[in-house]
Amino acid sequence: MARRRLGFWQRFAVGLVKPVMTVWTRRTWRGQEHLAGDAGVIIVPNHISHADPLVSAHFVYDSGRWPQFLGKASVFRVPVVGWILHRCRQIPVERGSVEAVRSLDALVAALDEGGAVVIYPEGTTTRQPELWPMKAKTGAARLALATGAPVVPVVMWGPERIFDPRTSRLNPRPRIPVTVVAGAPVDLSRWADASPTRETLEEMTDAIMLRLRDMLAEIRGGTPPPLWERPARPSVERPEGEAA
Repeated sequence: MARRRLGFWQRFAVGLVKPVMTVWTRRTWRGQEHLAGDAGVIIVPNHISHADPLVSAHFVYDSGRWPQFLGKASVFRVPVVGWILHRCRQIPVERGSVEAVRSLDALVAALDEGGAVVIYPEGTTTRQPELWPMKAKTGAARLALATGAPVVPVVMWGPERIFDPRTSRLNPRPRIPVTVVAGAPVDLSRWADASPTRETLEEMTDAIMLRLRDMLAEIRGGTPPPLWERPARPSVERPEGEAA
């Protein structure tokens, strides 16, 4: 990455985060060649810890790209914090509203400008008890279908040793082993000319998540389970005669 292309606040973020991560982790990086170049790319990591966005950012930056994460739009409205996030070229995303269409436009624009957009397909840390990938939301698939940008899978194992979401324990010791691997773009060619129907987007999303699951198995070992799906919420029985 040409440092002259980074603004002041991007340099500030690097100066703040990278030294901490360099001390905190002992890194094994592989597959960074899949992120090379100046064309727009959609990066889809697995999500096992609240610490892994920092690990992802470090990996993407060391690959020569500037990571552009999606963040809740409400955070961008926080004084000072939101201003810095905008200056660091992060992307606000509205959820559950008509503004979500504008969010998609912002993502498309970022890719058109050659951005490396990082999307966690699951939308949250996995709820699978052993931290395997789970069924995901369709945002990454929708963006891939709209732009034709390659979807590069990135898997990691080790951030859960920094912060384990199952116990909410933070481990401050230095040199925690962390492995991050990027793979070749997911083959989504069979859906290249498809309409963005629910069925199409779910099929694309499952293809992405199965690729992540199988790549994760290669670095952590073990036999991966089927994609975990959240149990349906039990319906609430209403007393007889009560209106729904």
